[in-house]
Amino acid sequence: MQKMTIGLIQMGLKTSTDLEPTAIRDAMNEAHLPLIEQAAQAGVQVLCFQEMFNQPYFCPSQDPKWYAAAERVPDGPTCRMMQKLAAEHRMVMIVPIYEETVTGIYYNTAAVFDADGSYLGKYHKTHIPQVAGFWEKYFFKPGKSDWPVFDTAYGKIGVYICYDRHFPEGWRALALNGAEVIFNPSATVAGLSQYLWELEQPASAAANGCFIAAINRVGTEAPWNIGEFYGSSYIVNPRGQIEAQASDKADELLVHEIDLAMVREIRNNWQFFRDRRPEAYGRLTDGE
Repeated sequence: MQKMTIGLIQMGLKTSTDLEPTAIRDAMNEAHLPLIEQAAQAGVQVLCFQEMFNQPYFCPSQDPKWYAAAERVPDGPTCRMMQKLAAEHRMVMIVPIYEETVTGIYYNTAAVFDADGSYLGKYHKTHIPQVAGFWEKYFFKPGKSDWPVFDTAYGKIGVYICYDRHFPEGWRALALNGAEVIFNPSATVAGLSQYLWELEQPASAAANGCFIAAINRVGTEAPWNIGEFYGSSYIVNPRGQIEAQASDKADELLVHEIDLAMVREIRNNWQFFRDRRPEAYGRLTDGE
């Protein structure tokens, strides 16, 4: 039976948002280093950070200052740093970052590096919210990544980002493309959607016969103070059962070993992929 040891890092912001984005980036990257080392010592094979892990969640604002937080992928300073650490620790790393592709075009991105440090590709957040406190369309262009699945040294993984999790179609597309584990780095606060945190993703794991690893930051972030990021990062199995979960308030590295053989077992038991009827689903893609 093939096993995979997963690490998820949730963390609160370590600086004032009055600082320039590059200074915040450097401080947050530095703050993650001890937990990355801890993950390596714990035998983590695949490590994932939270959404835009080295910046505040600045989308309650519409301040162009934050465009300076964007980096190139994979050639920016954060990706180069993580690429080196991935190779050093023989660890697959999923790096959610604010990306600039060309001047004026920005994406909410997750870069993926294999255990030898090679760059496997990236996923662009597909669904971009635009509601009070979450003015993401000001900062991000919607992605069209064609649901990439990355064949890593330790298994086949996919990425879905935060608000994406409310849309079941992407989970299914990633699973159909071969994902055994799907990571969902997020930035979500207590309130309207918190009850969905432990509802949607377990349901999606069961519906698609895959593991899902959900990551959320912790704490509050001034000056916006839109609510408390409640952590509670977790790993859920293909039966929809949460196998491991972090606390709701503390910086934390969650480490958990999963059994990838369960993916085949559950898919063979339920046969959802065999029994689906895509020819009957035209209403899902025929527009309004």
